[in-house]
Parts: sequence; C-alpha cells; structure tokens
Amino acid sequence: MVPMLIGGSLNVLGYGLATLGPALGVAWIFASVINGTARQPEAKPAMMSTAFIGFAVVEALALFGFVLAFVAQ
Repeated sequence: MVPMLIGGSLNVLGYGLATLGPALGVAWIFASVINGTARQPEAKPAMMSTAFIGFAVVEALALFGFVLAFVAQ
C-alpha cells in the first residue's frame, strides 16, 4: 500500500487556520458596537470611531499573517 503524499504548502493551511482569530475579533468588535448603540444611541459616533481603529488593528494582524505565510516558504 502506498502512503498518501501531501502536496502543496502547509503554510497556506496555517494561514487558513490563522484567519479564524481576526474573523472572531472583527465579529466581537462590531457586535459590541451594536450592543452599545442599542443601549445608548447618542454614543454611536464615539463607539464607531473606536471600532474602526480596532478593526484596522485586527485586520493588520491578518495581513501580517498573510505575508508571513508566503515569506516562510
């Protein structure tokens, strides 16, 4: 019996798993903004500016992971 050969790069699989963190981070950020807006609608502008800063930081981490997946090959 011939053993299965794994083709491709495991880096891509690692990046696929690493995208779960930023996805959950973005979901939690905007879920908190929706919750806060429902409780205090007048505070929406302040919460949205903070949410966009948090979104940028979380997405930057995802992009770093994407770049490192190709650098490590």
